[in-house]
Amino acid sequence: MARWDEILTLPVQNPPTPEFSAADIMWSMVEGWKDSMDRLALIPFSRVNDFVRGESNNKECPTRFHVEARRRRPPTMNCKPKVDGILEYWCSFGPDDYRTGGTVRPSRNSSTQRKTPAGRPHTKRGCICHFIVKRLIAEPSVALVIYNHNKHVDKKAKPCHGPMDDMAIGTKAMFAPYISDGLRLQIMSLLCVGIPVETIMQRHTEMVKKQGGPSNRDDLLTHRYVRRLERKIRRSVYELDDDDAVSINIWVESHEDHVFLYEDFSDTDTFVVGIQTDWQLQQMIQYGNRSLLASDSKFGTHKLKYPVHSLLVFDQQKNAIPVAWIITPNFAHGETYRWMGALYDRVRTKDPTWQLGGFIIDDPLADVRTIREVFQCAVLISPWRIRHAWHKNLMNKCPDNEKRPMMAKRLGEVICNICRGNGGMELFEGFLEDFVDCAGAWVNMLKTTPLASTEVASAIERYHHLLKLRLLNEANEKVYQRADWLVHKLGTKVHSYYWLDGYSGKDNFSRYWRSEWKSGSNPWQQGLQIPDSDVVVEGNCARVVCQKNKERSHVILNPGSDLVLCDCSWSRKGNICKHAIKSTKVSRQRGLAPPSLALFQYYQALANVVHCPPSDTVISDHAVAVAVFVRTQLDSLLDETNGNSPNSSTFKDPQVNEPRESDVQEANIKNDVCASQSPDESGDEDHYVFKKRKSREASDEEGGAMQITQPSETESSQATDRQEPLDRQENPACKKY
Repeated sequence: MARWDEILTLPVQNPPTPEFSAADIMWSMVEGWKDSMDRLALIPFSRVNDFVRGESNNKECPTRFHVEARRRRPPTMNCKPKVDGILEYWCSFGPDDYRTGGTVRPSRNSSTQRKTPAGRPHTKRGCICHFIVKRLIAEPSVALVIYNHNKHVDKKAKPCHGPMDDMAIGTKAMFAPYISDGLRLQIMSLLCVGIPVETIMQRHTEMVKKQGGPSNRDDLLTHRYVRRLERKIRRSVYELDDDDAVSINIWVESHEDHVFLYEDFSDTDTFVVGIQTDWQLQQMIQYGNRSLLASDSKFGTHKLKYPVHSLLVFDQQKNAIPVAWIITPNFAHGETYRWMGALYDRVRTKDPTWQLGGFIIDDPLADVRTIREVFQCAVLISPWRIRHAWHKNLMNKCPDNEKRPMMAKRLGEVICNICRGNGGMELFEGFLEDFVDCAGAWVNMLKTTPLASTEVASAIERYHHLLKLRLLNEANEKVYQRADWLVHKLGTKVHSYYWLDGYSGKDNFSRYWRSEWKSGSNPWQQGLQIPDSDVVVEGNCARVVCQKNKERSHVILNPGSDLVLCDCSWSRKGNICKHAIKSTKVSRQRGLAPPSLALFQYYQALANVVHCPPSDTVISDHAVAVAVFVRTQLDSLLDETNGNSPNSSTFKDPQVNEPRESDVQEANIKNDVCASQSPDESGDEDHYVFKKRKSREASDEEGGAMQITQPSETESSQATDRQEPLDRQENPACKKY
């Protein structure tokens, strides 16, 4: 009893890294069986796989651990048990020894005859390294790890594999068995999008020869293994049962690692399934911490059986990456909390210090209160969906070239006046009643919620377009009415395309590219690369020289407004094109257009703080502390941006490790955490509003930053809804990578 009392008093260790090993844990020595001392520690049970992967990636002795034995608590026991289940992990180079003179365990009578032997005999070298994982009944969420044999040696205490073993040099025992998870994901992604096996092996062989021979386990990739993966993908089907609901259940059971929430229809709840792969979880942790999370809601409402709600983060190139897909027929307020809370808990389990900086919605009927309660962050809105619909309808249904720009300009003025607080529903009456859904909800949301920047709208719009190309391209449209097809394709082919978007070697397979492949930068980055000399602004019209054919130029109407029209093919589809982005930027630089609504709301928030200081001195002191905290981070970020590391990571506060709390509304300082930023640190597009900079040489170097800093969790509960969205336009001072 004293042993278990001592064990249960040990702290539960949860390192804030995607993977961790024994070196990242403080081990305790507790008296064990036969007066021996056990080396043990407590970790979250949900992170056992992270510990196994981290321990396998040992640089001194790379290996792989497998479950050698497992035991479950019997239904009936005479004594009160302490452990619910036991997993015994062994190094894949043991425990049997197939070397000359080695010992091999006798066959177990209780085991069934296998077609193939367990493990590969040539990798069995008698390694005794192993650890035991026990799940405690008193704390089901906690795992007890007993790691007494942590050296990769045989029974003679000599190295038996890896670089330390002289006999392993020149053999496969030098490296870890099997290929890494990263290479397996790469091969699976290439196979899913149609790359032949021979092409994959040819590119891999060329790469190994170029580096002078194999240097790690991934260089030992075989044609047989790739062919086996290809056969597995080819034989996989989405229709696991004639009944769609039964088929979904079977898919969820076989993909438990990719599902963070699943609930079937019941008397009180509707169907919902949340999909997030390990790669998507890593992207959410990497690019979402102290940064932005955006939503593309209601994708496929008119075509699919159930619409898809995508959650997006923005990478270093400011491209939108899907980090979760939620499929449900009902996105009402009460339903949102179920999947949003489950997603938040999943991320925080992986990284306890993870905290969101801001959440961008695209639906005025979104459950803003639940978002604030779960993520404890500011909420912004991006009207990209309604702007896209207006733009597309104007291009398709208004053939009059003179009336079209006038209507577009008027629509832009309506949005601008509402966001500036100069109008309401009366602006829509007689003009937009039959042109926009939920007009009242849009007006209220635009008045009360900060507006996200054009860069965000462009990134989400680009993601929406690619998702349509990659998902809705089936010849038989009847499959769109099956949910099992939807989850299957999202988890295989669509996921593979988005993984390959960030794959550096995708150019080696350019001959197999289709329209579903993304090539080049997004429209925002493309627009910033256009020289200022290629832009000519003349009144309500601008001309931008085509970058592919210098003899041509594109005509842009209403440059600098909130609804710009261009004659290029991308703009005619209702999208924000690079020519519109560049002409707007130049117009604002030259003082020909007012500043963006995002920057206007930012300065308005600063003015509210200056003219309406809190009456409570304690709250006032706290506001000053928050302002100083944010200013310090901005200064540090500016130093890093201009320093050695252009790809420096976002700010992290290791002390932030608090559970999710209820929505806290303290005082009246909403989203003014950036109050200490000076006007000179604002975007280059709108710098004429204040002092002109001494040097304009750096104004066109970069696009607006896609990430924002956020104070600690206790501070963010008092943060506001007027926090500056996504960018300070092209200001390097607010750039965050």
